[in-house]
Amino acid sequence: MSLQGLSHQARDAKSWPFEQARLLLDRILRLRLSDAERDLAMTLILAGKADEAVKTFEALQKPVVFETGYGPSGLPHLGTFGEVARTTMVRMAFRGLTEDAIATRLIAFSDDMDGLRKIPPGLPNSDRLTEDLDKPLTVVRDPYETHDSFGAHNNARLRAFLDSFGFDYEFASATDCYRGGRFDATLLTALERFDAIQKIMLPSLGEERRATYSPFIPISPTTGRVLYVPTLERHLDRGTISFRDEDGSVAEVPVTGGHVKLQWRPDWALRWTALEVDYEMSGKDLIDSVRLSNQVCKVLGGTPPAGFHYELFMDENNQKISKTKGNGLTMDEWLRYGAPESLAYYMYQSPKSAKRLYFDVIPKATDEYLQQLDAFNRLRAESNAPALDNPAWHVHRGGPPEQGSPVSFSLLLNLVSAADASTKDILWGFIARYIPGASAETQPLLDRLSDYAINYYEDFVKPSKTFRVADDRERAAMQDLVARFKALPAGCQDAELIQNEVYEAGKAAGFEPLRLWFTGLYEVLLGQSQGPRFGSFAAIFGLERTVALIERALAGAFVA
Repeated sequence: MSLQGLSHQARDAKSWPFEQARLLLDRILRLRLSDAERDLAMTLILAGKADEAVKTFEALQKPVVFETGYGPSGLPHLGTFGEVARTTMVRMAFRGLTEDAIATRLIAFSDDMDGLRKIPPGLPNSDRLTEDLDKPLTVVRDPYETHDSFGAHNNARLRAFLDSFGFDYEFASATDCYRGGRFDATLLTALERFDAIQKIMLPSLGEERRATYSPFIPISPTTGRVLYVPTLERHLDRGTISFRDEDGSVAEVPVTGGHVKLQWRPDWALRWTALEVDYEMSGKDLIDSVRLSNQVCKVLGGTPPAGFHYELFMDENNQKISKTKGNGLTMDEWLRYGAPESLAYYMYQSPKSAKRLYFDVIPKATDEYLQQLDAFNRLRAESNAPALDNPAWHVHRGGPPEQGSPVSFSLLLNLVSAADASTKDILWGFIARYIPGASAETQPLLDRLSDYAINYYEDFVKPSKTFRVADDRERAAMQDLVARFKALPAGCQDAELIQNEVYEAGKAAGFEPLRLWFTGLYEVLLGQSQGPRFGSFAAIFGLERTVALIERALAGAFVA
């Protein structure tokens, strides 16, 4: 995949990742260059000479850092995927805007030094974790007995999760950064500017918490637990704080070397400062937290990153999705019924608008993705240029496949339904007759979609099917349609010709609007109120089989 020659298109692209990329580029040039240097650098970049700008200005040779966060008290989930996928989309847009001349990095940061507040449900050997409550996740014993700690286990799952989607990232652990010294200089600055941080944080807290709040959270030297206790004294000359330990004694520990961590908002600011993060997005529920962390970041001597707030997902009842409640979709559930590409497409769509995240969004997201991929490839064939505002460019990180699926997901679902297809072999029997030479090898995406369609049909469509008897007008129209189909050439697979006959039968019967005719067909023949384009369905299912399907329905064979 080449990103050369894209800067002109990227400059005018209207999709949100490119809007974010242009804002990020403005930030980078503003912070790293003087006014005169910035003007020249922007002129070169917009002229497709970003490589020359990088060679000219040493400050542009430092990578642009993107970051996403992960809380390893639980396994990676849809929110984890969404944040990394969306951040990657902005990163790819930035790379296209600068024709890959400015280096970029994506850090997937794990907050694995947080204390274990409660034991997640469903864990094996969970009884032993009671003794480890409030200890850092990288100290808590692994209930799965596969890694050195619970944090290490979940971190490994995160990396495997991100690797399975082919994300390009660098993993960073809070424990490693605190203990390994990567945060030491910034922690000493936080110690020195303790009062300024408190001035920012205390007004945001309730009265009770204000009385005991400290940005520093020490790790007890006696119990190893994370302690939310006041800082009694600060010793700038020694780089230490004093606090009251769990046994009541006064303890003194360095703020460096992993002996303390910061409260989460100051901790966010610490990461941005120490890792020199340029871009991080977050959920709408964190707007106030970002505002506070931005202020702390400035106190620490850093510059807050660019980014934006995405809307949260809702369940089928428009309630906020919660890991604790277990409402909404899990990652495994989406991937049982839909392709990863459809999930990435759903994450791409309108990130600043609230959307339902439930099973019934999967077929629509899948078909919309397929339509966008087809549109991308049509334009690519016509102009030999990528359509940067097409979602497929972002879903596939600049390199969409040249082949989509000749059959929609909704059509596959209805083939499964009409043919009672429990295996892909049955489905492929219909598909291969309709598309000569088609096979799992020549149509890999269609082959994957067939698996998803069978799973979705068995779990959601089949249990909710409700057939009804055709009314008098529908019965007459269906009888007319059967006659029209029988008059077509034997074995006709012309979807347009078949569709025209369906239209004419509906018009002749006086259906107004015509969609009532199609609703009747779907409810009587397939036991559902919606379906695919009927002509395409009949062409693949077979005209003779479709006629038999209609005649069985008119005979009442589908109604209990």
